Amino acid sequence: MNVEEVMKLATVIPVIRIDRIEDAVPMARALVAGGLRALEVTLRTPVALQAIRLIAAEVEGAVVGAGTVRRPEQLDEVAAAGARFAVSPGLTRELALAARDGDLPLLPGVASASEVMAATDMGFDRLKLFPAMEIGGPRLAKAFSGPFADVKFCPTGGVNLANAPEWLALPNILCVGGSWMIPADKVAAGDWKAIETLSAQAAALRA
Repeated sequence: MNVEEVMKLATVIPVIRIDRIEDAVPMARALVAGGLRALEVTLRTPVALQAIRLIAAEVEGAVVGAGTVRRPEQLDEVAAAGARFAVSPGLTRELALAARDGDLPLLPGVASASEVMAATDMGFDRLKLFPAMEIGGPRLAKAFSGPFADVKFCPTGGVNLANAPEWLALPNILCVGGSWMIPADKVAAGDWKAIETLSAQAAALRA
């Protein structure tokens, strides 16, 4: 599975922070049941790798990936845990070379025209636009469609249920990333049915 295929699995890629390992599997099952199959588990907590491992092994239909990948060696670590794609907040030459030499698809982050040019020079034309709302929102993505007609984006950062439709209406947006379908209070309460409902709502944004 390449990056574009991952981006086309669902309208939204949930950006997931897992603090309690016992939440990993039921949360992932709720997201997949709602129609969101590509799951980005961020490497921001001590249990992130274990969570990726559990989701990959136990959640049917999930295509689990790792977010907040910043160093080349992390690509090997998350692949060994069962990740099928990786997402980075930015892109360095070292990370790009490691991704190109490996088998794990990488969705690298960009925030400017110069960064888009650098990424495409390194062979990446499917990119994460981050932090999407803070750097210009949908107007920026629309402006990028002119000089970068061959590039497609997944905006992440400040994207929510209210503004996602504006993003998704743009032809250079394949999907969006966000965490609004996994609110902290629902996770803390173990209200997986509510998360499934919110996920279904998100999945239907471009139905």
